[in-house]
This record gives sequence, structure tokens and C-alpha cells, in this order.
Amino acid sequence: MSGSLLSSHYVGNLLASFFAGVLPIYLGRKKAVILMSSFVTAGFLLMITTGNPFLLLVSFFFTGLSRGSISNFNNSVVNEISNSSSAALSFLHSIFAIGALLAPYLVIGSVRLIGENGWRLAGVVIIVLTALSLIFFSRMKLTEASAEKKKKVVSYEFMKKKTFWLLAGLLFFYLCGESTINGWLVKYFVDSGILTIAYSQFLASLLWIGVLVGRLIVSAIGERFKRIHVLYVLAFATTFFFIVLLASRNQVMITFAILGLGLSMAGIYPTTIAATGGFIKEYPMAMEILLVLGGIGSIVMPTITGALSDQFGIFYGMAAIGVALTIMILCVFLYDRDQRTA
Repeated sequence: MSGSLLSSHYVGNLLASFFAGVLPIYLGRKKAVILMSSFVTAGFLLMITTGNPFLLLVSFFFTGLSRGSISNFNNSVVNEISNSSSAALSFLHSIFAIGALLAPYLVIGSVRLIGENGWRLAGVVIIVLTALSLIFFSRMKLTEASAEKKKKVVSYEFMKKKTFWLLAGLLFFYLCGESTINGWLVKYFVDSGILTIAYSQFLASLLWIGVLVGRLIVSAIGERFKRIHVLYVLAFATTFFFIVLLASRNQVMITFAILGLGLSMAGIYPTTIAATGGFIKEYPMAMEILLVLGGIGSIVMPTITGALSDQFGIFYGMAAIGVALTIMILCVFLYDRDQRTA
């Protein structure tokens, strides 16, 4: 059932990318983001009040709709007001990392406070916070698209451009790696007998600490370097630390690799989004397509890893991530060559 719930969430996340591009044409940006953001509040309300399998699937679908819509909206607005600044986008995503880091501790604290129903208390806290976000969205001053801009919203001319597909490929293979590392890290260490469950869970938190610190670093100094140089360094470093992680059996080396992996992974997503800033400004649907393609990668790769793990063992399933990261480096190289010849 848990697999179906996650799949329902990701389906909602993918569909949101299309809705987020079309709804602002008819409702305006503010009304569209408020409408789509309200689904997460409804989703968590369903989760804590029902055990019906169908309604749980619906609730996870709702959270996916809001997640995709908010991600699209935030990326687009920050890209717009910062003139495609990778520093601004890195800071935005560092806030997401803080939330991801704190969420498990919210659940743990709630369970310790009131027992086995503590997860419901955590759900209530999320409902309150998401309801507050609706108020914040409603008070934002947003410029609406002009008639000419609205025509471009539904234009797909950007899909004829090689640069867009190279950046989409980069994001696709990055998210292949990120989603699978996040989803399989603890299972890999425990099933392989390398580390205890407790230490594996600590490393999962350490990974997000690395991501948070890395995004803050990119936010602070990323603009001082050429975007392509940042992508090269981060892509090679991510692949290197993942190989070290996979080859290590020593707890100290694994801890070092996890921290390095988090630091190097951190800036790839926001820097890639910043690199597509020109497409996003001219063709707003570019953001929707970009997020859909990336979302497909985050769904497909964990499935491939699971299938390989069942057939050949978990090491080979995890090794497939290395292939995706290597192709990610190739995408950076091809993007660099494309920019040099443009």
C-alpha cells in the first residue's frame, strides 16, 4: 500500500506541472497558486481523519498536486524577480532543505509527546502551517501576464531548441540520482550489513544537513563563478562522492562521503533551473515541461534500482545510480559545448 501511496503523490506532482502552466491564464497567478496550494491542506486533513485506502490515495494525490504547483510557482517567481540568479534559487531551495530536515523530528517529537497517535498531531501542525501559507500567498503582490505573454504561455517553441533538452536531460539524470539516494540509502546500509539502522538514519539526516549547507554556500558565492563551471564541479563531485560511498565499508569514510555528497548535490538543481531562466521567462510552459521530465526521472530510477536489487542484489541496484550520474556529467559537457558553438 505504501508504494501505491507514493505513486499517487508523484502522479499528482506530475499533473500539477501542467495545471500550474494553464490555470494562471484563466484565474490569474495569485488565484491559481492559492487554489493549487489548498490541496495539501485538504490532503493532510484526509490523512488524519480516515483509514480508507481509496481516500488515502486521494489525500496523497492532493499533496502531490500542491507540491508540484508550489515548486513551479516559487521557482518561476524567484527566477523572474532575481533575473535568473542561481544564488537566489539556491537560497530558495535551502529553505526546502530546512523543512525536509525538520519534518522527521516533528513526527518523532509528536510521537514521544502523546504516543502512537503522535503522527496525527504532526499532521495537525502541517495543516496549520499550510493554511498559513495560503494567507501568505494571498497577500503577495504579483504582476499578471499580458495578452502577448499569455499567448507565449501555451507555446512550445522552446522544445525545438537543443539547449533546453540538454538542460532537461541534466535535471532528469540528477533527479534520478537524488530521489534514489534519498529513498534507498538507509535500506542499502542495513540490508548490506554495513551499518546499524540507527547510524543509517543519522546519515540520512546528515545528507540533508550537507544539502542545506551546500545550498547556502552556492547562494552566498555561486554568482562569483560561471554557471557552467559550477555545474562541472558539482556534477563531478557528486559522482566522485557516490563512488566513494559505494566502495566503502568503513564507517568514517562513509560518513565523509555522505557529507560530501550532500554538499555537492545541493547546487545542481537550482543552478540548472537558473540556466533555463531565459526559456522560463519567454515561454512559461518551459518550467512545467522541465519539472515533468525531472519528475519522471525521480519515479523511474527508484523502480529500476528496486528491480535490479531483486534480481542481482542491492549493491548492483545502487550501482545503477552511478550510471545515471555519469550521464549527468555527459549532459553538462554537451551543454557546455552547445554554449561555446552558439
